[in-house]
Amino acid sequence: MLNGKYALITGSTSGIGLAVARALAGEGAHIVLNGFGDAKAIQKLRKDMAEEFGVKVAFSDADMSRADHIDLMFEQLAESSVPQIDILVNNVGIQHVAPIDAFPTEKWDAILAINLSSSFHTMRHVIPGMKKRGWGRIINIASTHGLVASVNKSAYVAAKHGIIGLTKVAALELAETGVTCNAICPGFVRTALVEKQIEARAKANNMTVEEAARDLLLEKQPTGRFVKPEDIGGMAVFLTGPHAAGVTGSVYTLDGGWTAQ
Repeated sequence: MLNGKYALITGSTSGIGLAVARALAGEGAHIVLNGFGDAKAIQKLRKDMAEEFGVKVAFSDADMSRADHIDLMFEQLAESSVPQIDILVNNVGIQHVAPIDAFPTEKWDAILAINLSSSFHTMRHVIPGMKKRGWGRIINIASTHGLVASVNKSAYVAAKHGIIGLTKVAALELAETGVTCNAICPGFVRTALVEKQIEARAKANNMTVEEAARDLLLEKQPTGRFVKPEDIGGMAVFLTGPHAAGVTGSVYTLDGGWTAQ
């Protein structure tokens, strides 16, 4: 379905981003991974993915909190074997939990830079080429926290609300170009970000980690089950496929009923 297309997924060396990359590779897309990690492990990841799916797999370690690093990433991709980006998935994200009056300003700045501004910077790079070719798919991984709030997550909630607003603006600006822009809002996925929250809850309430995980889920997510990264990958496949050609500016929740309450 996506044979010959090139997909860039930010924050994709693990978790949701990696699941999305694998899902798109499974449809024939060539992949550009982005993130941090052990160089040997990432090289093995690239090799294994390329062999499993029969696609090209490139990698950039660009720091998505810095616009100059993002600019350099696109310069390097243009000079390499990646001729264009047809599919952009903005997934990279960080978290910090604290009340507003105790929230470190440097954490606020970092979360806004990575969780929101990086998406603007990647989008401004890929949109001209997508418009010229008359086809493109932009998927922003937002969060249930892009729709509702939780205490002690001011920067994360603000950034994810901003991502949804950016998604809608892009959809309107690109409505007649053949380029779509949509957002996916997962609920709790057991990623490293959520694992830290679980461990903190377990410590604060003298619970086991699994008791804290269950407690966290039932507080927000009626199904009592974590959303699987592979489910988000499946939604990304739908949004890049032919049946979603008329879908743009939409927000898809995969949240176990969280926002139905």
